[in-house]
Amino acid sequence: MDVRYPIGKFEFDGRITSTVLDTWISELEQLPSSLREAVKDLNEEQLDTPYREGGWTIRQVVHHLADTSLNYYVRIKLALTEENPVIATFEESRWAELPDNNLPVEVSLSLLEALHIRFSNLLRNLSPYDFNEVYTHPVSGEISLGYTIGLYAWHGKHHLAQITSLCERKGWA
Repeated sequence: MDVRYPIGKFEFDGRITSTVLDTWISELEQLPSSLREAVKDLNEEQLDTPYREGGWTIRQVVHHLADTSLNYYVRIKLALTEENPVIATFEESRWAELPDNNLPVEVSLSLLEALHIRFSNLLRNLSPYDFNEVYTHPVSGEISLGYTIGLYAWHGKHHLAQITSLCERKGWA
């Protein structure tokens, strides 16, 4: 298993059906509770253990998920309210080094729970047409909301698997 990509890289066949969207939204809804369950019994030393050699610590991964949820939520709201907005990128690795990544993971777990309630409520109340709305990423180009939802659902499962696979390898699970 590749510890960097324990569930593999995001794959998308280009077809977004209502069933696919429902699955992705359900995965987004479940992420906060799954993440909380994955880290609930970890001590401070374990939280500060990198999931792989040269990788982020579990604590940084949890805070990263909160950071990216905020960014993805804003991207989606911009695409729904503006005509093909150009979104801001963010240097994830530099964000992971900022002082707020030393906070207890509970801060980001609570943020994720609240944000994902809003996130999933928004997504569950969109029309099928809304998922065709787009924004422009300065590097990746034009991206649809449907694709964004799939990518972000994968992103959450990807980082969750980094944590759970480390716990299994270390015998913490």
